[in-house]
Amino acid sequence: MTIFSKIINGELACYKIAENDLFLAFLDVFPLREGHVLVVPKIEVDKVFDLPESYLSSMLVFARPIAKAIEKAFPCNRCGISVIGLEVPHAHMHLIPINTSNDLNFAQPGKQKASDEQLRAVQQRIMAFC
Repeated sequence: MTIFSKIINGELACYKIAENDLFLAFLDVFPLREGHVLVVPKIEVDKVFDLPESYLSSMLVFARPIAKAIEKAFPCNRCGISVIGLEVPHAHMHLIPINTSNDLNFAQPGKQKASDEQLRAVQQRIMAFC
């Protein structure tokens, strides 16, 4: 069972942004940028392209209003999307407010765990536009 499955099952807490029958969106506690959201399917599949076809299309539709809320909540040129999937063996996408392509560089040094206060503030900012 992955850490994401434990979050989906309510065994671990998260800073939830949105949820439906198929997906859960929550804040990354080690954000690349303030406003970094993870979108995960509620089924445990390692690789995003191994998800059932209906999930693939639905994942972007689910993510769209969250991405729009991120763009309104944080000064950025756009909400970037990244599907890397190496850090947790559970399909997921990253939604990150970006100004340059380097803002999506996961190899950047200095990625630190955000405090509970910071995460609650970010959650409230995004939720104000959802």
